[in-house]
Amino acid sequence: MFLNAAMSAALDRIAERAADVRRAFTPGAVPEHDDVLTPAAVTDFTLDPLAVSAPENAYFITSDDRTGTAYTRDGCFALHDGELVDGAGSSVRGMRAAGDAPSALRVDSVDNALGRVRDVRVERDGSLVYRRETLDPRSGARESQTVVVGRVALARFPSGTRLRGDSDRSRAPRGVAPQVGLPGDGHFAQLVPMRRDRSRIDIDESLIRLKDAYLTFDALQAAEAAKSHLGKTATDLVK
Repeated sequence: MFLNAAMSAALDRIAERAADVRRAFTPGAVPEHDDVLTPAAVTDFTLDPLAVSAPENAYFITSDDRTGTAYTRDGCFALHDGELVDGAGSSVRGMRAAGDAPSALRVDSVDNALGRVRDVRVERDGSLVYRRETLDPRSGARESQTVVVGRVALARFPSGTRLRGDSDRSRAPRGVAPQVGLPGDGHFAQLVPMRRDRSRIDIDESLIRLKDAYLTFDALQAAEAAKSHLGKTATDLVK
């Protein structure tokens, strides 16, 4: 059956509603449609020292070779081969000094190779910190030193900007550039350590809206079929 403009639009709505349902349990996920947005952001406590919650309306910056730059509110990070990554394994961008361009945050390669990286955590100001543990070869005494790798960067978009994405990571609309800064720099509030955002998507309402989208498409499909049948009947009568 030929898809007219109305049916194509209905299929697009189904795809958008289905995307909201899929992300309903993704930490920090924001829906495509505000009618399934939960009224307030909620965070859960976690014992993970690399988990942080971003300020309201702020995003973490991630990137990889496959998808390029993306934005997420899921602050459940991990250290992979010495590099700070998000839940999908993409590099989390940060700055070693204020004013730097956001780049990957990596612990010292020698410390990582020698297994000297201990107690890694992300602090309120976004600092990625670890304890460097060394052994004095002469005395055998253990020594510890606090190392600051850099600070996790944040991004904020102009009011009304709708990010697009079908996972926990979103992309900015073409031509829209975010304001980029650091937690607690006067433009962004600080992070909340050992907290993880819940999804901002209401799963029950999302399922209702998805069902409605399917019913709309079915109705348009039935109307188009009836229209086609009437056209064929009229043609047969003329013959």
